[in-house]
Amino acid sequence: MILPLDDGDIYVCQDGPRDAPALLLIHGSGVSSRSWDALVPLLTESHRVIRIDLLGHGRSAKPADRDYAIPEQARRVGVALDRLGVPHAIVVGHSSGGSVATALAEQRPDLVTALALINTGPRRDASIAPESTGIGPSQWPPTDEQTRRFTSNGFSRAGYQIPQEIVDDVRLMTYHSFTATAQGSRDYLEQQALPDRLMALGKPLQVIFGEEDRRWRSSSAADYRAVPGANVAMLPGVGHSPMLEDPLRTAAPLLAFTAIHAARGD
Repeated sequence: MILPLDDGDIYVCQDGPRDAPALLLIHGSGVSSRSWDALVPLLTESHRVIRIDLLGHGRSAKPADRDYAIPEQARRVGVALDRLGVPHAIVVGHSSGGSVATALAEQRPDLVTALALINTGPRRDASIAPESTGIGPSQWPPTDEQTRRFTSNGFSRAGYQIPQEIVDDVRLMTYHSFTATAQGSRDYLEQQALPDRLMALGKPLQVIFGEEDRRWRSSSAADYRAVPGANVAMLPGVGHSPMLEDPLRTAAPLLAFTAIHAARGD
């Protein structure tokens, strides 16, 4: 469904029983709610699973005159949940979606029951990925081959068959929404590291990290242990996108975490 917000239409998808505890999934930069497709069927037995395409991504609007900073993306997510009548949710973010989840908890502690971050870099200097695609505005959108090349580090190994949906999501973005989103993610981490933000929030935290991540140093996942009570699950043999590479192993720690904390919002 499409929710019309004051600064652009937002696409929302819901699965599972409407009366079950809400579980919100926030995708990373350049992709969309479709990046969760393989994981969602493992979650819907016990959750109302809500997915949102952030502004500039997927089936949401891509205006050239709007703010793509992390706090603004989080504000829109909060408005969308209000429109859906969701009073509480466990919020899961992948990659930069983890920053959006954190910002949402900062803005709306009443709404966010607990947080789960999947391969979200804790601080700016933990990045090991190239800064740029090497593609300028006159060359946008990239070809499928170019897109596969610069997104390949989002997976554990060279030669991984990147789903066509991921390629399509990147190519559907405008050059402005793509670059402004990336800049917004960098700015948010430079302003304050995520573990420091999360310590101040006092929310239950689950971190899931693929050990073969080629965008963020997997050793940096240990930084989240500074957050009191945080659980950190390392997944050997998978990279930056474990929910695509191995949804079963990704779901296991996530469901164990939500089973404990979902009832807090009821």
